[in-house]
Amino acid sequence: MLAIDNLKKHFGFVKAVDNINLDIEEGEIVSIIGTNGAGKTTLVNLISGYIKPDSGRILFFNKDITYASPYVRIKLGVGRSFQLIQLFGGITVLDNVRTALFSKYGMIRRGLLSADRYSSVTEEAIKILDNFNMADKRNLTPKGLSEGDLKILDIAIAFALKSKLLLLDEPTSGVATSDKFKVMDSIVSAIKKEGISTLIIEHDMDIVSGYSDRVVVMHEGRIMAQGKPDEIMENKEVKATVFGIVS
Repeated sequence: MLAIDNLKKHFGFVKAVDNINLDIEEGEIVSIIGTNGAGKTTLVNLISGYIKPDSGRILFFNKDITYASPYVRIKLGVGRSFQLIQLFGGITVLDNVRTALFSKYGMIRRGLLSADRYSSVTEEAIKILDNFNMADKRNLTPKGLSEGDLKILDIAIAFALKSKLLLLDEPTSGVATSDKFKVMDSIVSAIKKEGISTLIIEHDMDIVSGYSDRVVVMHEGRIMAQGKPDEIMENKEVKATVFGIVS
């Protein structure tokens, strides 16, 4: 579904992304790991359209989106959550999801009508929250949520935009250790139920090992290894370069 072909992005002398080739299949969960400055966030920024490449191509369901705007990519089904969560703090959890649905369906432009007039949208929003185990918190505002629930809500909103590919930037960062698996269980259960492909930037190897179909290791702008989580964890070059383990 996603095909990255010889993608390159340099910032002066820094080769942030250096001739990357990567494919992601439908329904696949892929994690990207690497040391700080490896190029992980730059790659995701290129896929989501927040920066443009120097060269190379990005194909999404065989459509060239290399220079498409973030808005066009969202409409096509490329959704993204951010490490710094962006929510509407003054409205409820339910209304945050409904707003995303109104935007997706082009209903915001139809005038200031009560959200309850659109019962089908409300029902869909509640179903999405239920998929993420958040339906019981629908009447709370984001201020009343834990850090873990904020992360889940942020991803539920990307989910509501009918994403076919989700780009998740450290979904467990800032989440208490005791809650991180609950957060990932909710996220992964929902995306697997819908067969959504997911690309995750993650530093927590417990999360990477437990939830990824494939792990991609980046170093100095290039892919140095990729494979099943257990294969990557036993790769001597990865252990030495990424984790500082020499055996």
